[in-house]
Amino acid sequence: MARLKRSMTKYKNKYRIETTRLKYWDYRNNGYYYVTILTKQKIKYFGFVKDGKVQLNVLGKIAAEEWLKTKEIRKNVDIDEWIIMPNHLHGILILDNNNPSIDNDENAFRIQANSLGSIIGQFKSIVTKRIRDSGENMFCWQPRYYEHIIRSEKALYNIRRYIKLNPLKWELDEYNT
Repeated sequence: MARLKRSMTKYKNKYRIETTRLKYWDYRNNGYYYVTILTKQKIKYFGFVKDGKVQLNVLGKIAAEEWLKTKEIRKNVDIDEWIIMPNHLHGILILDNNNPSIDNDENAFRIQANSLGSIIGQFKSIVTKRIRDSGENMFCWQPRYYEHIIRSEKALYNIRRYIKLNPLKWELDEYNT
């Protein structure tokens, strides 16, 4: 419990978990970012895994469509390896904010346009809207997401491999509860 309290701060007389984001990193920086986004309470909204293959249902297909649209609607984003699992998404986003039409003059310590946080927030928002419009009114994401800045070719290779093999390991997956 002492360890947990150290990672929490009080805000408006309530404890909140501190961010896991790097304090001095600008999440608009060019690079490869590995993200994992979970559904609330790890509910398996997106389908199931059978014989090591993901079988997406209608909701999973909505999430997949919107993930692919991420690179279509944002000139500064490309998508590398990714997968929709029954209750989460793993993906690698590539940010290239050297595009002259992108404004990078905002405060680096809040969510801003063209940052990883804004991209994930917009993705979660549109998926939620489309899924709720389809009749699944209880759908929610976990409030946060996991991210990792990929800093080497070896790390990129290992993360790509992890994503590809994720369905084969579903029975052992920590998110398969």
